[in-house]
Amino acid sequence: MPVTAVSTLRSVPLFAQCRDSELEQILQAFTARDYPKNSVILSAHDPGDTFYVLLSGQVKVMLVAEDGREVILSLMRSGDFFGEASLFKKDSHGASVIAMQDSRLLVLRRDDLYRFLMGMPGVALGLLRSLCTRVQKAGETIGGLVLLDVTGRVSRLLLQLADESGGEQISDPPTHQIIAQMVGSSRETISRTISDLASRELIAVSKEGIAIRNREALEVAAGQLWREQARRRREFDSRQAKRSEPE
Repeated sequence: MPVTAVSTLRSVPLFAQCRDSELEQILQAFTARDYPKNSVILSAHDPGDTFYVLLSGQVKVMLVAEDGREVILSLMRSGDFFGEASLFKKDSHGASVIAMQDSRLLVLRRDDLYRFLMGMPGVALGLLRSLCTRVQKAGETIGGLVLLDVTGRVSRLLLQLADESGGEQISDPPTHQIIAQMVGSSRETISRTISDLASRELIAVSKEGIAIRNREALEVAAGQLWREQARRRREFDSRQAKRSEPE
């Protein structure tokens, strides 16, 4: 398995606690697959018997309504994983995953993942942590859709994307159409909303992407729930930084 696969697998929370020898066993069980842009990686009706780790590229997890409307549940990049629900049910996945760019993934069968969970406590602990994080994020997303207007939902998404990028710059932002599908709105409304945020100097839009200009004001627009979550994240990061300082 190439070094890029090893390093990416180490970045996946599910395998973060594994020893080197365990990680080598896991890598041997994975199969690498390439998916061109716009190809279907899995369909909502496919049997749930596989686990995926994204090595490179970008994919979207989505639902399609009977009238053809698409709702994007999440965007995933290198190091992200999906398909973990297949561990607990033998039903279909329930959501489709589409490659937004040419993407390479590592694929693991359910039986192999079961074997690792039974024999490697670090994998089981990583799974529990990841599932808890997913449930929390799902609750936050539902709360935003119910409690916030479009400006609030867009503000929340931009803050989330900036935090995932590790700063105040979103270098490769989603298109307005993708944002609309993520926050439950139309492309035209999203375009007006982003223009309004830019005119108020909360964000700056350029060829380099979207920059957060006024985080505090954007957090206010994103609502009290986001501000509280942001405060807790900053406190956690501060504690982690203090722990890592040399004595």
